[in-house]
Amino acid sequence: MIQVREQDATASNELIAFRLGEQEFCVDIMSVRDIRGWTQTTPLPHSSAYVKGVINLRGAVLPVVDLAARLGFEPAEPSARHVIIITQVGHQTIGLLVDAVSDILTVDSGAIQATPNVASDLARTFMKGVIAMEGRMISLIALDNVLTQNQAGQGLLN
Repeated sequence: MIQVREQDATASNELIAFRLGEQEFCVDIMSVRDIRGWTQTTPLPHSSAYVKGVINLRGAVLPVVDLAARLGFEPAEPSARHVIIITQVGHQTIGLLVDAVSDILTVDSGAIQATPNVASDLARTFMKGVIAMEGRMISLIALDNVLTQNQAGQGLLN
């Protein structure tokens, strides 16, 4: 049996890195359930502008969020090169539309720097921090804030 010391378990984080346009972001690998190619969505009437619609994933209906639009960037025009990262936070499972998944990172907790104070309040709400590695700047996304409420305090699909 392999034993992990307490400090080893908290010393590093495994993250999935992906691209939105020219920028790189990442999420905790423990919240990722699947990575799938782009699938056409069924639009939902009166949903938020960043909700692309819903897909059927093994019998479950899942909303797909255009993560670029959710973060305030130009909305994506999905194509065969896009992917959907299936994520789960608490009891909520949601697909995140991204341009491409780039790699899996193992990052020491100390390498995650706080989101700069010059960022807007909304940006700080969506970001847990920033990682500078190998000449790259990668923003760590706070999925619990991205997937739950929008700025008006309404549900994700409203």
